[in-house]
Amino acid sequence: MASSAASVLKPVAHEEKLNTGLDERYCAEMSEMLSQILVSTYQLTIKSQIYHWNVVGPLFKSLHELTEDHYNALFGSADIIAERIRALGHLAPATIGEISGFSPTGNDVDHGSAINMVKDLVADHEAAVRVMRKAGVKADEAGDLVTADMLTARMTFHEKALWMLRAIITQ
Repeated sequence: MASSAASVLKPVAHEEKLNTGLDERYCAEMSEMLSQILVSTYQLTIKSQIYHWNVVGPLFKSLHELTEDHYNALFGSADIIAERIRALGHLAPATIGEISGFSPTGNDVDHGSAINMVKDLVADHEAAVRVMRKAGVKADEAGDLVTADMLTARMTFHEKALWMLRAIITQ
């Protein structure tokens, strides 16, 4: 009985092939790219929240509020990314091994000054934009307008975040 319940609850990809006009191999490759984007989104979400909790100094109020806005937006975007992976016929990361990269390691978080925290967030947002741009071009070339549009929206968020973070530390 327990094994039948487990098999019913086990996440699976679609059993039938999708007929949406997208190549099956493309869907697998894009799902993998989106899974990596999902991992980095979670890492940036957690890092933004850690910095939100720990920032001190003259930039406290502005960074405390901005990082809260960012981690809330990033958390919401994780669901959008995961749902797109599912719509492409693949599983979003579902095992401990697959989600182990969701949290940044201790070495990935700079507990130095508020300016160092912002510089660290800038680097992560820039890295996110580079990966998303590459995936967006691939999606566009494959005629995957939905994924391209989603990635454009995500890049818009990250580029605005970059502008705001840089504005805070510009002297």
